[in-house]
Amino acid sequence: MRSIRIGAGAGYSGDRIEPAVELAEKGGLDYLVFECLAERTIALAQQARIRDPQAGYDPLLAARMQAVLPVCRANNVRIVTNMGAANPPAAAEATRAIARKLGFAGLKVAAVTGDDVLDRLKASEVALDTGDTVAGLGNRIVSANAYVGARAIAEALAAGADVVITGRAADPALFLGPLIHEFGWAMDDWDRLGQGTVIGHLLECAGQITGGYFADPGVKDVPDLARLGFPIGEVREDGELIVTKVAGSGGCVTSATVKEQLLYEIHDPARYFQPDVVADFSQVTVEEVGPDRVRVLGGRGAPKTGLLKTSVGYLDSYVGEGQISYAGPGAVARGRLALEIVRERLAATGVAVSELRCDLIGLNALHGDARGEGREPSEVRVRVAGRTETMAEAIRIGNEVETLYTNGPAGGGGAWKSAREVIAVASCLVPETAAEPRIGMLVA
Repeated sequence: MRSIRIGAGAGYSGDRIEPAVELAEKGGLDYLVFECLAERTIALAQQARIRDPQAGYDPLLAARMQAVLPVCRANNVRIVTNMGAANPPAAAEATRAIARKLGFAGLKVAAVTGDDVLDRLKASEVALDTGDTVAGLGNRIVSANAYVGARAIAEALAAGADVVITGRAADPALFLGPLIHEFGWAMDDWDRLGQGTVIGHLLECAGQITGGYFADPGVKDVPDLARLGFPIGEVREDGELIVTKVAGSGGCVTSATVKEQLLYEIHDPARYFQPDVVADFSQVTVEEVGPDRVRVLGGRGAPKTGLLKTSVGYLDSYVGEGQISYAGPGAVARGRLALEIVRERLAATGVAVSELRCDLIGLNALHGDARGEGREPSEVRVRVAGRTETMAEAIRIGNEVETLYTNGPAGGGGAWKSAREVIAVASCLVPETAAEPRIGMLVA
């Protein structure tokens, strides 16, 4: 039975690049997929595009393409990625320019657009999961991007694209698109699409299924994490998946790593809503069939809902933060005194905060003051962070921490401060007709 090999070259925007190169060189791949888009990432990318119409795509796109295009071209590996973020056409143009510079005449780069539904939504009363409406955000709204499916990716590949660059496509769709194209799966073959969604979900986070975010020394040991190899999916025409990795690379593929990733970010395993299908993971079986080889079967599906999840980015508030360290005898007492001083200063100078956190990192920053018995730490780091309505007030929070250098307890050092706007994300559902995926093709 015919099969293809798909490698996962990234699990998030800032991921390592060299494992993707290793996959392209040694993985015997047909496709290399870069999944680089988080929900908040696209809102920030939309802001960048507003400032510069040629920006708004993944900041590592050029570095990744320069690293992998030569070996992908040599080994006939096609690339699929959502690094287009808020600006797939500009990302495609940048990729074509790199291909031309590398001498790859004739390379076809497809840009998939249509996920940006801001103009259709910004004045609407569509309900958000926050209880507000889209219109209620007013001029604070930054972006609205629907999670589109795999069809346009498959169509771009059928049109001969060597590189397909999308915006906000659903993560599993980046892998499902090549499967639909290669195997001719029908868009209403719900069980095939469900199993394909299982495959995409398992591979989308790259190193998480080969031991990253899994290791726990002495409990779940993973070898050579510094050279973690990213996963390969060997996929048969009937949907059977073998998860593996490049021989000799770091990490491991076991039934445990696969099961953890299978349940990652899943609410109801029997009804995982995707643009193309409602996937059912409840009957999936996982079996180790060799060293670093795990077979996965049993994904099913039901008809899609006709609705698309849409991420709406908006300006929520501002956050000011300051940190400073104390070490040696009495470090905890000096840290507590520092926090008391900052609290009093913020109140005395009228800094309005809607939320304030005052922590001693190393003592209570994660679990509060309900810590167990044990020796008092010899070092702590003071952290004060507050949410405000203006940037000016956010700046004042970090300034008050910095003044502890000369106006606080003895021995403070390593002070740091920042102030930033907070882009929050809310979700809503829109009819799939609101998003109109389109394909633009460029040739190097």
